[in-house]
Amino acid sequence: MSETPKLILPDIPNLHQLDVYLQHGGFEGYRKAISMTPEEVIEEVKKSKLRGRGGACFPTGLKWSFMPKDTDKPKYLVVNGDESEPGSFKDRQIFEYNPFQLIEGILIAGYAMGITTAYIYIRGEYHKWVRLMEQAVQTAYDRGFAGEKMKQTFGHPYSIDIVVHKGAGAYICGEETALMSSLEGNRGYPRNKPPFPAQSGLWGMPTTINNVETITAVPAILRMGGEAYSKIGAPGHPGTLLYGVSGHVRRPGVYELPTGTLLTEIIYDVCGGVPGDKKVKAVIPGGSSMPPLRGDSIEGVRMDEESLKQLGTHIGTGGIIVMDEDTDLVKVTWRIAHFYHHESCGQCTPCREGCGWLEKTLLRILRGEGTRRDLELLASVSDQIEGHTICALGDAAAWAVRGFVRTFPEEFERYVTDGRKYIPLNVVHGVRKRANRFEFVYQ
Repeated sequence: MSETPKLILPDIPNLHQLDVYLQHGGFEGYRKAISMTPEEVIEEVKKSKLRGRGGACFPTGLKWSFMPKDTDKPKYLVVNGDESEPGSFKDRQIFEYNPFQLIEGILIAGYAMGITTAYIYIRGEYHKWVRLMEQAVQTAYDRGFAGEKMKQTFGHPYSIDIVVHKGAGAYICGEETALMSSLEGNRGYPRNKPPFPAQSGLWGMPTTINNVETITAVPAILRMGGEAYSKIGAPGHPGTLLYGVSGHVRRPGVYELPTGTLLTEIIYDVCGGVPGDKKVKAVIPGGSSMPPLRGDSIEGVRMDEESLKQLGTHIGTGGIIVMDEDTDLVKVTWRIAHFYHHESCGQCTPCREGCGWLEKTLLRILRGEGTRRDLELLASVSDQIEGHTICALGDAAAWAVRGFVRTFPEEFERYVTDGRKYIPLNVVHGVRKRANRFEFVYQ
């Protein structure tokens, strides 16, 4: 097991308290940043090779450099905490256990890009974490670590205002342009790009959008230096990562480990293996939208973007979902398709109609009424969705469904060749919502 120090969620009791955070080097990264020019701060982040932790893995320093410098327009920073991807639950750990490092990262990012207002957009269902983050921001204001008072605290003319915004309770609002629409008080519809947010974002002004974990990593980069950070973990995707592990493991949870950690090490050493010592049938490596890996082929798989890309999948949000040998993967695929159909905003026809077709076709297969033509239909509809929508929600649905069908063809073949004998209990008739969860209805 690597001895790399934890840079985002260190094992320090009561780190959510400002005094404890200050005792452990809090805001030293920002003090170092304001001793440099904004351009030098951006270069330091570039040297670190930090890549976005929200799923796209875009180089953070490069994104910051897109922010216009010579403009009189207001500039905004948006911290994306709309953590709605099934299997992802890392950002709320930061809100609860290390909020002031997130705030310090906002100060550094704001100084580097000349931003005077930052919004922390938090998932609408995260009532507890919205409250905790609001309390942390208020403490920062009261103690002079945000707003006008910070000028006196740090002896520097720069200041930034921080606003916590409770999201709209829709998965689509995690998409950066839909998030901006929601922040503006409009329906969370994604926007065409270009123009990109750095040119025309919130209220038509230059805007940079980063994930919570991305911004929280920045203070550590300033403290230790970008060069040193770039040597942690996988060379092409360096640093530590918050892996949210769920499903069939003995110790599910969020674990901070270097990028490039072996998947088997995470499952068996960190999480204690599979209950009952059952075999692993499937693993989704980065949240529900990422194509799955077969359990019999995870040996030697490293958890970083470049390694997973070679296997036809991605690191995504680092949300690892483990499924044991008894898991019905056709039902899993249907459940994922149902989620994306339900969460589609309906703006783009391929996504609005295609996600519905994916769900209906999978339900027909689950009823024992499917044929091989339905498997071909799933692939065809997925191809028609991918790349034909404004945002990536449609792509996510297509990747997940096509990934399961291609990776586990025997599971689907069993349903279409002898479906009624194979289906447990009785024939699946439909689905209903009960107590905030969906369940199968049998006839």
